[in-house]
Amino acid sequence: MRYFFKLAYDGGAFHGWQRQPNASSVQQTIEEALSTVMRRPTPIVGAGRTDTGVHARCMYAHFDVDSPIADAGSMLRGLNRLVGRAISLQELIEVAPDAHARFDAVERTYRYFVSYSKNPFMRDRSWHSPTRLDIEAMNKAAALLLDTEDFTSFAKLHTDNKTNICDVRHAEWTPSTDPYGCEGIVFEISADRFLRNMVRAVVGTLVDVGRHRLLHDGFAEIIRKQDRCSAGTSMPPQALFLWDVKYPQGML
Repeated sequence: MRYFFKLAYDGGAFHGWQRQPNASSVQQTIEEALSTVMRRPTPIVGAGRTDTGVHARCMYAHFDVDSPIADAGSMLRGLNRLVGRAISLQELIEVAPDAHARFDAVERTYRYFVSYSKNPFMRDRSWHSPTRLDIEAMNKAAALLLDTEDFTSFAKLHTDNKTNICDVRHAEWTPSTDPYGCEGIVFEISADRFLRNMVRAVVGTLVDVGRHRLLHDGFAEIIRKQDRCSAGTSMPPQALFLWDVKYPQGML
């Protein structure tokens, strides 16, 4: 039988989602807790792989068991005690045996938070820009992403990606206010899939547009070049959140 977790985590406590030989990861932490509760090794498969320092407001992962879980609530409480404060396992959902957390996801959404104030309470949740950015220019450039297929210019080099083709369906900057009343902006981007480091590279290049260091035509040329070296810097990870993951209707 197969179950899905819905979970959230503070990425600052981990070296990314994926299990690594000599570093703490979200996947490893959950697998160790789950294996303790199940009394046997129990691997999990996530909807994606966030980088070191990137947070997740909404992530899904699946795992298999030999028999139905009798008390999902009790199991979640036990697991949450074991995984620590940086991870919250929120729901346990029985799904079809062939349901897949990664391959069945139809859309993923990320948000990147920018603050215009130096706020010590948000230093691990946003990126501080000491000057205001031209949101109109950034949105004009971001609209080009909706007509782009190949995102090689924003892909981390030397990865095992078989293709750099993505279907970006939404990309927009909007004004925001953090819980402490400080003004800022947030970038939201949704696509069927994302390449490693893609969102932070896109944001870094759009910030260059917002600073008037890069013109609209220059952003379009970067896309056309399909060359990561021509795009902007990769932004710091602490301001990036995996915000949502969507599956076909009726699957969960």
